[in-house]
Amino acid sequence: MAAALTRGQGRGQRSSRQNFETWAWFFMRISGIILFFLALIHMYIMHIENDVTHTTVSFVAKRWENPWWKLFDWWLLVLGLLHGGNGLRTIIDDYVKKPFKRSVTKALLYVVGSGLFLLGTITILTFK
Repeated sequence: MAAALTRGQGRGQRSSRQNFETWAWFFMRISGIILFFLALIHMYIMHIENDVTHTTVSFVAKRWENPWWKLFDWWLLVLGLLHGGNGLRTIIDDYVKKPFKRSVTKALLYVVGSGLFLLGTITILTFK
């Protein structure tokens, strides 16, 4: 964040990249708070309220008969992928210095993240 702010100083106006980084920083704070509570609920239901040894395919199928649990798990998937992907994007920006390697690494991150999103979404929507 500090690096993003100093890059734009002296130009007299904010660059679109600086604006994106500001929103990405804000998204990380909000999604982190939401993910904390979603993960606590998930952990409580899957590990405290129900015995882990009883977590089977039929348990998940019965749980996902309720569309709200599907929505809950999908939000956990989406926010987890976006939050983790944004964090990895920032790490790539910080540590991969060569532009070509940075572009390839980010492209790989986006392809893997998109694939996991599609696979998770299809699983949640089609699971019976």
